Amino acid sequence: MATLGGVSEPKVAQNSLEIDSLAQFAVDEHNKKQNSLLEFGKVISTKEQVVAGTMYYITLEASDGGEKKTYEAKVWVKPWLNFKELQAFELVNA
Repeated sequence: MATLGGVSEPKVAQNSLEIDSLAQFAVDEHNKKQNSLLEFGKVISTKEQVVAGTMYYITLEASDGGEKKTYEAKVWVKPWLNFKELQAFELVNA
């Protein structure tokens, strides 16, 4: 059982369709907000935090003009409200 407010390993498998879908959502939202053309590659790691919903911390690989780069995304999900929001998206080791 997840500890309320604590960051833990996700209940779903690392490369599940749900996590891949959240990572793709993060890249798409980042592209819209920053007018960029990143292409989602793969999920590297995931952690989750139980808040008013679930906050997913996703480390992912995406291509920027053909160059693979690593990013960290923070996605907040409240499934009972059909709510999903990108909270942060940052380049790792810029």
